[in-house]
Amino acid sequence: MDLMDRPASGSEEPRAQAGRDELAERIARAVREDGTVEPLEGLHLARASSSPTEAVHGVSTPAFCVIAQGSKEILLGDDRYRYDPAHYLIATAALPVSGRILEASEERPYLSLRLDLDPALVGSVMVEAGHPAPRGHAAVRAIDVSPLDAGLLDAVLRLLGLLDSPAEEARFLRPLVTREIVFRLLRGEQGGRLHHVAALGGHGHRIVRALERLRKHFDRPLRVEDVAREVGMSVSGFHHHFRAVTAMSPLQFQKQLRLQEARRLMLGEDLDVAGAGRRVGYGDASQFTREYKRLFGAPPARDVVRLREAAMESVSA
Repeated sequence: MDLMDRPASGSEEPRAQAGRDELAERIARAVREDGTVEPLEGLHLARASSSPTEAVHGVSTPAFCVIAQGSKEILLGDDRYRYDPAHYLIATAALPVSGRILEASEERPYLSLRLDLDPALVGSVMVEAGHPAPRGHAAVRAIDVSPLDAGLLDAVLRLLGLLDSPAEEARFLRPLVTREIVFRLLRGEQGGRLHHVAALGGHGHRIVRALERLRKHFDRPLRVEDVAREVGMSVSGFHHHFRAVTAMSPLQFQKQLRLQEARRLMLGEDLDVAGAGRRVGYGDASQFTREYKRLFGAPPARDVVRLREAAMESVSA
């Protein structure tokens, strides 16, 4: 059964709905205009008043994500992950993804939070809670969606409640509540996925090392054989586990990183199309334009003009 169709039990639903309403109220109070704020380090709150939005491309970070109102879709390779107030999403690695808000309006804006997952904290909670890294080497997809249970929602509400607490109290209690959230995630159906964040061993650790290497040197020619050898895996095993975690091949992963960086260079540093393509490692301008259009839906120059016009409209609105 699809996660979006899984019903809550009758006894849990009234409590869950009351919790979701309270969460929406707290986020709306903290973010009064469309945009994103970070009221506590590592805690990001977002608001949007229209949908569906265009897909926003970027690189995910290890994080726990909850929606208080509305819904959103995340694309990783060919996989789609849709979640809403009844579900949470965990991302356990930095991956090129795209996302768009599916439900939002002026009357009922999209409201969400993202809590960054610190690897050291996750590893510490795993050890203290008796959740050592599994002995097996099965690779686990780096993003997934699960039902948000009442205990986890309650912990999230207490984290948001710290925004109204004195600074000294919030500074003391925030680490405790964050540890509780990580503990509850470890006990949930995505507990095994958190081992990616801590990177304590197995093939997951090797894939994390490979991801770091590819992100650092995305503009250089990629020899998969070299990367596999560096992380101590066979080429076929590396391909299998890399795709299992990222939903794409190493070459596809590198391509998305290159194209997203080229887009940032043209928008943020005003590079021309040819210069941006060369900077991210494309020797063939026509190939760069072709692959850019395939990912973003328009050739580079036209896409940048469209994004700048949209930014100007949002400023003047």
